[in-house]
Amino acid sequence: MTIPLFRDDAYLKTANAVVDHINDRGGVVLDRSIFYGTSGGQPGDTGQMIRADGGAIPIAATVLGADKAQIIHVPAEGAAPPEPGEAVDLAIDWARRYRHMRMHTALHLLSVILKYPVTGGSIGVEESRLDFDIPDAGLDKDEITEAVNALIEKDYPVTDEWITDAELDANPSLVKTMSVQPPRGAGKVRLVRIGDVDLQPCGGTHVRQTSEIGPIQVSKIEKKGRQNRRVRIRLVEDFQL
Repeated sequence: MTIPLFRDDAYLKTANAVVDHINDRGGVVLDRSIFYGTSGGQPGDTGQMIRADGGAIPIAATVLGADKAQIIHVPAEGAAPPEPGEAVDLAIDWARRYRHMRMHTALHLLSVILKYPVTGGSIGVEESRLDFDIPDAGLDKDEITEAVNALIEKDYPVTDEWITDAELDANPSLVKTMSVQPPRGAGKVRLVRIGDVDLQPCGGTHVRQTSEIGPIQVSKIEKKGRQNRRVRIRLVEDFQL
């Protein structure tokens, strides 16, 4: 199992780790990692591993193993992986990750405004989206933009907590997504809470306060089937911590 350091602190930009093994496809498995592995609509992190001699191994992608317990770091094509047992320093592409964090929290707020079942979603650096099961559209981009930005401006704290699988089964209304099920397997499920307006299962990375998102804009609303509507959002401002 890889210890996911980002779970306790999504703002870690660097860390050290030890190589556990290299899998049969050349992926690097560490004892612990700050790299988020692709899941739940959020892309995996990119960045680099730095060896003791100062040599850098670029990481082109990060994915999860079949059991979801291992985080697999995929070196860029042509890059030689480190050796098992080797100590390495880790550095994620923070600018990319932080935009993903801002986008992810913004999508949670979008689901607060549009109280419909979520049929899909995707997080990106330039644009993110949620798909909703909406029988009758009638959605207005400007109205949704204004409503989401009003929530952002309230500067709600974003925190997490844990419940057991059994507790989640007893409270199925916590799950908003129809196509993606909450991460299970360890007997407990992580919930992300935004102030007093939202609480839902999520394994992704988020900002600490909604004000960090900055203003968003609903860029497009698309019809995807008889009852499916895709709502796309963009970040209006670019900044870093």
